[in-house]
Amino acid sequence: MALLTPLFAFLYHLPQVYKWLLKPYYIASLFMSIAFLAVRKTPGICDHLATQREDGNSCDFDWREVEILMFLSAIVMMKNRRAITVEQHVGNIILFSKVANVILFFRLDIRMGLLYLTLCIVFLMTCKPPLYMGPEYIKYFSDKTIDEELEKDGRVTWIVEFFANWSPECQSFASVYADLSLKYNCAGLKFGKVDIGRYGEVSKKYKVSASPLSKQLPSLVLFQGGKEVMRRPQVDKKGRAVSWSFTEENIIREFNLNELYQKSKKLNKTKGDKTSLSQFPPD
Repeated sequence: MALLTPLFAFLYHLPQVYKWLLKPYYIASLFMSIAFLAVRKTPGICDHLATQREDGNSCDFDWREVEILMFLSAIVMMKNRRAITVEQHVGNIILFSKVANVILFFRLDIRMGLLYLTLCIVFLMTCKPPLYMGPEYIKYFSDKTIDEELEKDGRVTWIVEFFANWSPECQSFASVYADLSLKYNCAGLKFGKVDIGRYGEVSKKYKVSASPLSKQLPSLVLFQGGKEVMRRPQVDKKGRAVSWSFTEENIIREFNLNELYQKSKKLNKTKGDKTSLSQFPPD
C-alpha cells in the first residue's frame, strides 16, 4: 500500500504534469537534463568519447558514471520526501539531473563541462519557472494598501502570504495557497499576498526576511483585528526559520481553518441579514 499511494497520486496529477512539461521552460529543462545521456548513447558521437569500461565500449556508461547517477538519484529521493507538490517533485528531479550532467561532462571532458555549465548559467539567468495562473480568491497587497485592508474591518480574519517571485519555494506553494483560498474564503475569512521582494518596507515592518539564508519564504501570517496572531514558519533568535512543511493539511491544522471558516460564515450571514433589512425599511 505504501508503494501504491504515491503511484495513484502521480496518476491523479498526470494531466497537470503533461501541461507543465509542454511549457517552454520544462521542455528546455528536459533536454538539458538528458544531455549527457544523449551524448553518451548517440552513435557517431559516443564513438569518439573516452571511457573506462574494460570492453572499451564508449557508447555505454562506465562504473563511475553509474555510481554518480545512483548517488544523485538517492539525493533526489531524499529531497522529494519533503516535497509537497508535483512542481516540487519535478523541480528536484530537473535540478539534480543538471547537477549530475555538470559532474559527468567535466569528468568526460573539461571543455564539454565548461560548455554545459555555461548553458546552465545562461538558462538560469534568462528562464524562470512558469508562475501559477489558476483560479484563486486572493487579494494582492502593495506597500500602500496592506495596512488599510488589514485594519478596515476588525471582524475580518486575514491570512497573508509574504512571498517573493524569485523564490522556488514560493512558486511551488502558490497552487496550494490558491486551493486553500478557494475552499475557505468567505466574508469573515480572507486570503492575501504581498511580494516583499518588491516591497522592502513591508518586509521590515512585518519582520519577514527576504534573504534566502533566513529560509523565511514563504511566510503565512494570521491577522485578526489588524493584529498578528500567529505565523508559520516561526523564527528563532538567530532570525532563521524553524523547519515547517507547507502542506495543505499542516496549514488547516495549525491555523484552525475549519473552525475559523465556521465562525466566519456567521459574519457573512449577519451581513446578509443587514442587507435584507436595509432593502425593506420600516414604515
